[in-house]
Amino acid sequence: MLPDGHDIRAMRLVVCIDRDDDLGRKASVAGPVVGRESVLDAAVRLGTVDPEDSDTNALFAAVNLLDELRGAGEECEVCVLTGSGKVGVVSDRRIAGQFDDVLGRVGAKSAYFVSDGAEDEFLFPILASRIKVDGVRRVYVRQNASIESTYYTVVRALKDPKLRAKTVLPVALVLLILGIAAASGVLLWGVIGLAIVLGVYLIFWTFDIDEAIIESLRGSSTDIRQGSVAFGFGLFAIALVGVGFLTGYDSYAANAGAAPLARVLFFLQSSLIWWLFGALVWESGRAIRRTLSRGRFPRSFVVATTSIVGIGLVSFGILYLVRYLQGVSGPAQLPLLVALLIGGFGLVIGAGALQQYLKALQARTVLEPTAPG
Repeated sequence: MLPDGHDIRAMRLVVCIDRDDDLGRKASVAGPVVGRESVLDAAVRLGTVDPEDSDTNALFAAVNLLDELRGAGEECEVCVLTGSGKVGVVSDRRIAGQFDDVLGRVGAKSAYFVSDGAEDEFLFPILASRIKVDGVRRVYVRQNASIESTYYTVVRALKDPKLRAKTVLPVALVLLILGIAAASGVLLWGVIGLAIVLGVYLIFWTFDIDEAIIESLRGSSTDIRQGSVAFGFGLFAIALVGVGFLTGYDSYAANAGAAPLARVLFFLQSSLIWWLFGALVWESGRAIRRTLSRGRFPRSFVVATTSIVGIGLVSFGILYLVRYLQGVSGPAQLPLLVALLIGGFGLVIGAGALQQYLKALQARTVLEPTAPG
């Protein structure tokens, strides 16, 4: 929260980051927080609500560093950037936006970064890409040795919602699925289902797919309120994915006499074309939305569609290759699978080269001086 009517002109900026937005979630303090008195007030409010939160110490450390710099005769100011309880893309994007907002008000030439842990230091590139960072001050909290027992550490750690979701949830899934399967007398199917569920969970966790889904849902809600065409294209794309699953299942069921692997190949071969078409529809909706909002057609659409077509050709080529190696198809399909693989890899490589060319073109456009009128 920028002080109303206060135009800060600082040569050096002390930056503290609350990546998981403890200030907002616990103390109802909205970021960015700028100014010594505002940061002190935020630290007191957070420390009052949760005395054991390490962010409180980081806020006080930022104020302490500010006083040190001012005591040395430097002109400086302090700020706190807040992210989101859902740490990841959403929180980092919010922090970047707040930092740009602060830099627009603060005439800083360089910055110091105050951190209370490795999680906040993931945001270092965001700061370094916008301003020269002179150093990082890490805050370590000293504790009494009698408190640092294993039981206390585990219990306190599990009270953190982020850690609890990543540690307790998998154990709960294991116990729940195995318990239901054992009670139903189908323990083998329970183990199979458990492997699938944990596999999906680990994929979501590794690639932050859950955050992408939440961000897409929020974007869809905005599209509905604003009457954006992207929402209709998105629904159509999802419907095409569903049609792909249904078509694949029909092909799988129609080849009941074939080997299990062959039936899976029939399923993928029938579904893949619908999935690729759905991806193209999705990208088309995004391109139309950007065209209407920005007034120009996005160059990235060509790269995305080329990549989708290339990946589709490679996928079909791999399917035909597996069919050939398993004896499902004969040598007559060898030229087709070779053409699919060569064409697919060519398109994928071409899409990558086109992306690099567009980046270089954009960089030249930015760096070229404006010709005198």
